[in-house]
Amino acid sequence: MSDRRTESAPPGGIDYIAVEESPRFGELKRRQRSFIFPFALAFLVWYFAYVLLSSFAVDFMSQRVWGDITVGLIFGLGQFVTTFGITMLYVWFANRKLDPIAEEIREELEKREAAGA
Repeated sequence: MSDRRTESAPPGGIDYIAVEESPRFGELKRRQRSFIFPFALAFLVWYFAYVLLSSFAVDFMSQRVWGDITVGLIFGLGQFVTTFGITMLYVWFANRKLDPIAEEIREELEKREAAGA
């Protein structure tokens, strides 16, 4: 059994394993993870704090803030706001930091494919 990394690309094809192992693709993955992991961790902490507070701090979560609006309701709606906020931030981040690198990689692959055809 041979190691896939030592094999050459198929005739007229692109060695996608080599592309995946390239420094530019590694940079793309590193940048994506630098956004995803911290925000995912922060959101999970925020989510579990909300769940734990609603289960074990009922008096705090049922405090009225204004009329029938409670702390728990504000925190619950804050989950939706946070989700949309993180999504908007990710789109902004991807457009500015990820898409240019992905575009470079795609253009290079298209050039290779055209040259091999």
